[in-house]
Amino acid sequence: MSVLVYINSEKIAKNSFEAVTYGKKIGSVTVITNGNATDEDLAELGKYGADKVLVDRNFEGTDSQQVTRLVAKAANSLGASTIVFSNDLVGKAIAPRLAVRLKAGLVAGATQVPDEEGKIKVNVFSGKAYGYVKVESTIQIISLLPNSIQPEETGQKATVENFDGEVGTAGLTVKATKKPEGSIPLPEAELVVSAGRGLKGPENWGIVEELAETLGAATACSRPVSDIGWRPHHEHVGQTGVAIRPNLYIAAGISGAIQHLAGVNGSKVIVVINTDAEAPFFKAADYGVVGDAFEVLPRLNEAFKKFKASN
Repeated sequence: MSVLVYINSEKIAKNSFEAVTYGKKIGSVTVITNGNATDEDLAELGKYGADKVLVDRNFEGTDSQQVTRLVAKAANSLGASTIVFSNDLVGKAIAPRLAVRLKAGLVAGATQVPDEEGKIKVNVFSGKAYGYVKVESTIQIISLLPNSIQPEETGQKATVENFDGEVGTAGLTVKATKKPEGSIPLPEAELVVSAGRGLKGPENWGIVEELAETLGAATACSRPVSDIGWRPHHEHVGQTGVAIRPNLYIAAGISGAIQHLAGVNGSKVIVVINTDAEAPFFKAADYGVVGDAFEVLPRLNEAFKKFKASN
């Protein structure tokens, strides 16, 4: 089966390796991308299962309409029956457009490869349940939830070829781009330390940042914290913020409203720290600590430092 995987070459990150690994489990993988990533970096995708990488060097933008034309031309050229995206902001913008253009079935938020009957497991109701979707159209488009599968190095370097996507003119003009500060983008983070109004003010965020630094984790916050300006909006996780699926999510001073849970309940392990033993978040937690974040977080930090020093 011919599988086409789109990646954003501005930053070839873990979700790119996940998408290629996922595609390899379905069939023979060709990657389509654009921009100025080096041939050497793109060839590395072969380690995760890509046989070939097609790159449009003449198109460096991220306009959704242009990217849709690029992927559509590549899919038609290859006769691809399956097209895979990461279910990130880029994938969410392009996959539906492409589905209309190619008259393809779209499965958004897949968590597993198709089973023997062709059914694909997906998250539904903001992660509260799972559903199974089977595509009946000739072409299927799948967007993979980040951190649903682990990248697997199974191959060698891929061949890299230039490709003219004939993307046409952009539908919008980007005048400036401001990237979030911080070394670990939240959608890519495997470890996240988050806090809410229980920290009482932005001046107390040092204990969160110190623990995150020790763990090599990203920092996050609840919506009220970002709304009142204690933390930047790009750190807001939840239904109306960034949806994340880290291996470990530590939440301090967050009650656990349903909107917050919808954005973090895909986490593999959730640790909740709260003085209120009746906080709703404890019902979703794998581990709960009834205690003051101002006491618990520093003690956790010291414990992790000692653990790292002894290993």
